[in-house]
Amino acid sequence: MKIHEYQAKEIFAKYGIPINPGYLCHNVDDAIKAYEKIDHNLVVVKAQVLTGGRGKAGGVKLAKDTIEMRNHTANILGMDIKGYTVDRILLAKAEDIEAEYYVSYVIDRNTKSAILMLSKEGGVDIEEVAHSTPEKIHKIAIDPTVGMPDYLARQAAFLLFDDIKEVRQAADIFQKLYKLFTETDASLAEINPLILTPDKKVIAIDAKMTFDDNALYRQMKINELFEPTAEERKEQKAKTKGFSYVHLGGDIGCMVNGAGLAMATMDMIKLYGGSPANFLDIGGSSNPTKVVEAMKLLLSDQDVKVVLINIFGGITRCDDVAKGLLEAFKQIETDIPIVIRLTGTNEVEGRALLEGSKFHIAETMGEATRKAVELA
Repeated sequence: MKIHEYQAKEIFAKYGIPINPGYLCHNVDDAIKAYEKIDHNLVVVKAQVLTGGRGKAGGVKLAKDTIEMRNHTANILGMDIKGYTVDRILLAKAEDIEAEYYVSYVIDRNTKSAILMLSKEGGVDIEEVAHSTPEKIHKIAIDPTVGMPDYLARQAAFLLFDDIKEVRQAADIFQKLYKLFTETDASLAEINPLILTPDKKVIAIDAKMTFDDNALYRQMKINELFEPTAEERKEQKAKTKGFSYVHLGGDIGCMVNGAGLAMATMDMIKLYGGSPANFLDIGGSSNPTKVVEAMKLLLSDQDVKVVLINIFGGITRCDDVAKGLLEAFKQIETDIPIVIRLTGTNEVEGRALLEGSKFHIAETMGEATRKAVELA
């Protein structure tokens, strides 16, 4: 789950991390009122969208007076940034910057811990820095039983700063950011850039956070900030129906029982030159109601040209699955071709039940996949 910069900054402030405060504005009138409250002529107008690359897209602008601020606000509101329409901006005082740094905590599966990532190359595309000059990024694995004690925080701060006063400020921020990271079940807590001002203050002028979806049940206040996209709402609905769904953007809708088989099915589709529209694991089920709900979900995707149903009957019998499918499609009217592959317990009986129906029947996974790709 992602949140906006202004929301992340509010969380930072609660944990005592120094930020440059701003005002959230939904229109030009809001921005004019906010500008009057900021005791500084030079301000920054920042689009608030749940994606990166705002600056490159023209969603971050400096303004030196009311006229520039009005123009930038009007131009940014309504702008499309990577498929997100800007409906709000953050207006904040523009800080004088002597140096910029990158700081973040992320989950690292290799070390099975959080890692602190640091770089003197702040304010730029950190992925490009990692690709072109990986030696400029420092990574410190954090032992979860130890956390971020004073000595480790200072050691990390010395990688960015030389002056002890700046080191102390940075170390304090690193400790507070780690506390925030763990207590909110975050998967990312990022400051880019962390800046040093001419009067030697260390401040976070940007904030980015994402959270572990599986922990939101115990983070109710953070969960309230969730602004799901249309696809995320679809994934949430699927979860309430008892199956796992992820939209992938292709044209072959997949309905499979079992996560491993679903992954293999998507791989096979790619192998034969197709493009899977989704990952959909309905679990072990011949329940017609569940099949109906799954089909409705697949058919709601306008890009889907064919549906591939791939069922392995282990404990679930293939003849029961076939009966469930026939019952389900009495309730569903669609012209989209449907390819069905049944294998496992009572597979012969299951395929026999489907003979003469409108379905395209396949015996093997390869045959089913090739047929689906051909039909798509």
